[in-house]
Amino acid sequence: MQRQQQHQEIRDEKEKKNENGTPLMALNHVSRLCKNVEKSVEFYTKVLGFVLIERPQAFDFDGAWLFNYGVGIHLVHAKDNEDDKLPNHTDNLDPMDNHISFQSEDMEGMVQRLEQFKIKYLKRTVGEEEGAAIDQLFFKDPDGFMIEICNCENVKLVPQRSIGRIKFPSDRHNPPVELGNDDSKT
Repeated sequence: MQRQQQHQEIRDEKEKKNENGTPLMALNHVSRLCKNVEKSVEFYTKVLGFVLIERPQAFDFDGAWLFNYGVGIHLVHAKDNEDDKLPNHTDNLDPMDNHISFQSEDMEGMVQRLEQFKIKYLKRTVGEEEGAAIDQLFFKDPDGFMIEICNCENVKLVPQRSIGRIKFPSDRHNPPVELGNDDSKT
């Protein structure tokens, strides 16, 4: 009897998660073109702590798969005629540019790591006036793709016309969410 009840609870939970009909769960991976796969693997493993994993043998092109923190990064060697698909490699660090962002629990540790690897970065704090300061670090990978490291858990998500539609994986970090008058973390 108890086992049947557990199965029913699991089915009910799955139905709740799919109320809007979209069966998505979480970000799986980000794909990045790169001029030099080995150089990019070194950057993402040594600087950001990703782990090189096996990729399916069916892929007959140069690349690498990395994984950590619940997110994958798929590196794909750019063909000679694909340079226009890579960012313009400038030293300009613009937080308003395209980027991928990673949550960090130790911003000062990340600063030390970037300095250890002599990576140019932009550090800023936003939201102090609202009482929820967010520290941000911006820098680029070897191919010029922008990366942000932040402590964005300080930002409370306030849904606009979407109450009840935000889905969170139960086994991962979740930011606080404001649902109506309830200030509790969901």
